[in-house]
Amino acid sequence: MDHTQKTPDGTPDLFELYDLRVEVVESDRPFIMHVKKGDYFDVIGGRVVLPADNPSFSLYGLLAVLPFIPAKQRPTHPHDWMTSDCLIASTDPACGARFKITRLGKRALHHGDFSVVPLGESNG
Repeated sequence: MDHTQKTPDGTPDLFELYDLRVEVVESDRPFIMHVKKGDYFDVIGGRVVLPADNPSFSLYGLLAVLPFIPAKQRPTHPHDWMTSDCLIASTDPACGARFKITRLGKRALHHGDFSVVPLGESNG
């Protein structure tokens, strides 16, 4: 649904986020959670998209990476560690699973598709 708005000066309400791929990669320790090397999901705008041939992903894997997703979606300064660091460890210290977050292309989105707060206003 398109809720396109204009700013007071007439410019569109666009902002950009990166699409992401979160992929399971190997380490030197065995996996404990229910993932295997190569499992992945994509983050497209505000959606988690699972591949048709493997439509599930470990809940504990999701819990490990979800706190990083909003920051990885946004453009960051080249010196910010969020720009360079892409491997996330499992939350279980005994588990060797690692999750690689890769930035794919940028996507233009509309403020009005994600918020009911009018442009230039705040609800807090």
